[in-house]
Amino acid sequence: MGKLSTHILDTTIGKPASSVDIKLYKKIDDKFELIKTAKTNSDGRCDKALLENSELQEGTYELEFDVYSYFKSKYIKSTFLQDVVIRFHVDDKNENYHVPLLITPYSYSTYRGS
Repeated sequence: MGKLSTHILDTTIGKPASSVDIKLYKKIDDKFELIKTAKTNSDGRCDKALLENSELQEGTYELEFDVYSYFKSKYIKSTFLQDVVIRFHVDDKNENYHVPLLITPYSYSTYRGS
C-alpha cells in the first residue's frame, strides 16, 4: 500500500522549516473537505505519513501550508506568500506520493518526490 508524505525546506536559510501548520483536503464530489492537520517537526517533516495504507485513496487532494505564520515567527517583516496550496492527483493508491515544498518569503517550488 502507498503513502503520502511531505517536507518543507526554507531555502532562504538552507534549513528545514519547522512548526509549519499543514492542512490536507480531499476533493469529495465538487468540494474540498479537510481530512487531516499536521505540523512539521525540526527536520521539516511530519512525524508520520499524512496518509498511508487504506487511508490513501485515488482522487484529488490539496495540501495547504501556512507559510505566513512560519515566516512571521522568524521575524520576517514582509512576506508575499500567505498560504501555499498544492493541488495534486493520486492515480494509484499503491504508490508513494511525496510532495516537497521549497519556500522563501516571496516564492515557492514543489515537485513529486520519491
